[in-house]
Amino acid sequence: MKDVKGKTAFITGGASGMGLGMARAFAAAGMKVMIGDIEAEPAQRAVDELKGKGLQAACVKVDVTSLEAMQEAARKTVDTFGKVHVLCNNAGVGCGGRSETAKMRNWHWVVDVNLWGVVHGLQAFVPLIQSHGEGGHVVSTASVAGMISIPGTGPYNATKYAVVGIMETMMAEQKDANLGVSVLCPGLVATNLGTSARNRQDQYGGAAKPNPKDAIAGSLADGLDPDIVGRLVLEAIEANQPYIFTNPALAHLMENRFRNIAAGNAWAASSKALAGVKQSAKLPG
Repeated sequence: MKDVKGKTAFITGGASGMGLGMARAFAAAGMKVMIGDIEAEPAQRAVDELKGKGLQAACVKVDVTSLEAMQEAARKTVDTFGKVHVLCNNAGVGCGGRSETAKMRNWHWVVDVNLWGVVHGLQAFVPLIQSHGEGGHVVSTASVAGMISIPGTGPYNATKYAVVGIMETMMAEQKDANLGVSVLCPGLVATNLGTSARNRQDQYGGAAKPNPKDAIAGSLADGLDPDIVGRLVLEAIEANQPYIFTNPALAHLMENRFRNIAAGNAWAASSKALAGVKQSAKLPG
């Protein structure tokens, strides 16, 4: 999408952090912005900020764990701005813990927001983007934790790897279509991720106050300015860039993973169990 002026974007988790950074960047570029967030008051403050600058914005309260809520948000976006061209599946929560010992309610919470929230966004918005024939773009926020596994955050890592897989699949499926597809894999960014339990829904144990001993929140505070991430995402949409990384200095960690994967494949090639076995080098599709 080289020309975003006048186009409409819907952003989940748009009231703060990277979502707000995207809203600011998009609106400044002449886009119409619909901010979706589970927190109504911060979302309205964000809209008031943008409107105060003469920019076009509106908001809707939405819980991304509900497909019906996302479908209603999609309808409101079209009712407000006529069409939707850009979807940013940005809402996400953070939760520490090992896979085998993390509380199951936290597992369900993280999966329902970080994974199902993305699926619900795609289901609710992509058909609308495709319906008008003007093209568009989809960005889903994963994490560098979707490229490398960070110890002590098993549930979070799992959801972010899943988001990368979903978006890479869409990249292949939409390669000949007029729909750009990107996955955002940020490193440390100064967001509210470390205090995301403040919005934890009742079915997952209810809201919780931030733990003053939580190292994650402290690390994030020293992270990248979310407004820079917003401008980076806009630049990526305009350039049709599939992978959006916020910290190129972390490339060596991904390269180390790729080396380990290659070594595992080389081991399999020399294994006794597979010796002499003939297999196709192709996969379906």
